[in-house]
Amino acid sequence: MQSGGYEDLLKRAKANLPKTVEAHERFQIPQADIQIEGKTTILRNFIDICEAINRSPDQVLAYLLREIGTAGVLEDRRVVFKGKVTTTQVQDRIQGYVDNYVLCTECNRPDTRLIKEGRVAILECDACGARRSVRAIKKQAKVEEVALEEGKVYELMIQDIGRKGDGIAKKDRYIIYVPGTTKGSIAKIYIEKITGTVAFGHVSRE
Repeated sequence: MQSGGYEDLLKRAKANLPKTVEAHERFQIPQADIQIEGKTTILRNFIDICEAINRSPDQVLAYLLREIGTAGVLEDRRVVFKGKVTTTQVQDRIQGYVDNYVLCTECNRPDTRLIKEGRVAILECDACGARRSVRAIKKQAKVEEVALEEGKVYELMIQDIGRKGDGIAKKDRYIIYVPGTTKGSIAKIYIEKITGTVAFGHVSRE
């Protein structure tokens, strides 16, 4: 009788488990499907990735744009990034998001939910019951800086004017001096020379 009762309880408990808990061993993040089209990069399976990790597309997209350091828009089931972005860049950022906002730090399962408590986002695990602030992460996503290269053209905003009248733009850690530009304007800048974190360029005629 006791054995039968235990077996019944076990079956009922298993039946009530969330499907994600039962299938955690099969959890896989889809490989980023990247396609370069002109001056844009398309992540063709963005929604598939969001569905696999069970997170809001808007939230995942905001994270990717911030970490990659570019602009982008959601179009149907894909994301279009401004500029050329590599598969490695996207895949690394997605893994970083999963590590920080999906996987439980106690049992390492993806069976979690993001909930808000005031202004703090809490990751709550359905598998083991663990709870943590998303700020208390086990590792930070590595942010790969986008290098500025001589001989290339970048669309930049002129943020200030230097003492000699040259426009000043910024990209990542670089300060770029561009003669003949005005504060607040956006222009395509050809990078002529880079010295340390200071660069010199001119408005491209392309």
